[in-house]
Amino acid sequence: MKSEVTLRQFRYFIAAATSGQFSAAALSEHVSQSAITSAVQSLESQLRVRLFDRLPHGVVLTAEGQIFFHHARHVVDSVNDAMRHSTLRTQTVAGTIRVAATYTVLGYFLPDLLSRFKHSYPQVEIDLVDMDRPVMEQALDAQSIDLGIGLLSNVADPDRYGHYLLVRSRRRVWAGAAHPLARHQVASLAQIAEYPYILLTVDDADTAAAAHWPRGREALKIAMRTSSLEAVRGLVAYGFGVSILSDLVYRPWSLEGRKIVAIPIADPVAPMDVGMLWPREREPEGLVDVFRQFLIQACDYDTEMRGAATAARPVAPR
Repeated sequence: MKSEVTLRQFRYFIAAATSGQFSAAALSEHVSQSAITSAVQSLESQLRVRLFDRLPHGVVLTAEGQIFFHHARHVVDSVNDAMRHSTLRTQTVAGTIRVAATYTVLGYFLPDLLSRFKHSYPQVEIDLVDMDRPVMEQALDAQSIDLGIGLLSNVADPDRYGHYLLVRSRRRVWAGAAHPLARHQVASLAQIAEYPYILLTVDDADTAAAAHWPRGREALKIAMRTSSLEAVRGLVAYGFGVSILSDLVYRPWSLEGRKIVAIPIADPVAPMDVGMLWPREREPEGLVDVFRQFLIQACDYDTEMRGAATAARPVAPR
């Protein structure tokens, strides 16, 4: 007789997938490592697929595991939203919110949250615009948008605006499975600089990469520059170079099905901060505040699920 799949197994699997280590997942879920291992093995047995590749420095999702991860996250998120729904306002909420988002946020962070918000507030329309950071800041100054969602770590002076940190994502070095760095449990910035570097140029990623080294770009052997994250993924997977990017956009496979390994960095490396910005002179209210509070609650819960080292904290405008 097949045993039942439980929400707890989903939680443990998601924690392992997002942390990349069964031991880290156990710490974030406050259980023994054997509980995480048992939950994953039970899921693998019932699904009859291998969800993780076990590596010397942790685990990475297989192609099947990546597909299951998205389904599992959807299940857990739906349950969480359903539990929160009982505290939501019962009257009909309708109207339009003007929101701008940057490339990384729009492609790798916001779609699932927007879908969940629309499920809870079907009468609210979101006028969503893709903007790079400088244009978004101009729109906030002109108050032509209600909220901007982007990389706070790239905003020169976030205190010009009201803002809230939603997610803090660590950065690791990406390498192809056959790359020499893939054999290391951790890599130093000096080691990384020895190899050709694939430089992502979108969303100020090139500026962030240069900031990891005191000498800036002079320390890098830049092999290629591209504004396409999928191009970076493919070039890294085929061994053309390495790149330092955040876990928020990490996937263990390129579009061609080649494996990518993310290796922790021994030296201090600033994380990537994703958050909301709004005009300093206009504190969000009404529908805008409903949307803001939804994102805060959803991301605080997701951060807890991931066992993140640093939870999101509100930063009040001065």
